[in-house]
Amino acid sequence: MSDVELLDVLVVAPHPDDAELGMGGGIVKMLRQGWRVGVLDLTDGEPTPFGSPEIRRRETEAATGILGLSWRGNLGLPNRRLEATLDARSALAGVIRLHRPRWLFAPYWVDAHPDHVAAAELIVAARFWAKLTKTDLPGEPFHPERIYNYYCIHLKAHPTPAFVMDISAEWEIKRQAILAYQSQFVRGREESSPSFIEQIRDEAAWWGKSIGVTYGEPYNCREPIGMSDFQSLK
Repeated sequence: MSDVELLDVLVVAPHPDDAELGMGGGIVKMLRQGWRVGVLDLTDGEPTPFGSPEIRRRETEAATGILGLSWRGNLGLPNRRLEATLDARSALAGVIRLHRPRWLFAPYWVDAHPDHVAAAELIVAARFWAKLTKTDLPGEPFHPERIYNYYCIHLKAHPTPAFVMDISAEWEIKRQAILAYQSQFVRGREESSPSFIEQIRDEAAWWGKSIGVTYGEPYNCREPIGMSDFQSLK
């Protein structure tokens, strides 16, 4: 972990690259609006066919720089065997208490990837634990106001989102951040047509079309979403 930095938003990702895929545009938009945004990867994402821990660290550092994040951490949990254990809950709750984000962003809770499902469960439990008193957790009790869910889904399905964010102005940076993970999305996919990044672009265009813009990102939430006015509705 790097030095503690107070955050407005903490994006929790099962693997390096999930935050970029699911909400790279949203991250850039929040940063441009002056929000303090951090990403916590739960695992190093390895092993993969063309990656290694060293390669993934370099790629993650490159993507972090492209997005403009000031804080990113890794919890060091086991890739492919991610579970919402008590130890993992304690570790994540400690990060939440130290960085005190108003909002958490988690993967969508229905997925074919077991790590994504476990991550969604873990984040809900850690949010609850972070507010408890009389514990051995670091920092002071803290309860993020909301968990929102981004889509990085390994299912051939498009669950109806709670809202779609216009990321037309942020798409190019999101694209560059995704392509920083060459070992995951370029190597071994050279003959694919359409390419992986073209598929991601087309998905973003599909979501954008649903709200009348060029590119969009879908989000969900298990709790009701409050609004104080109608000006941001499309």
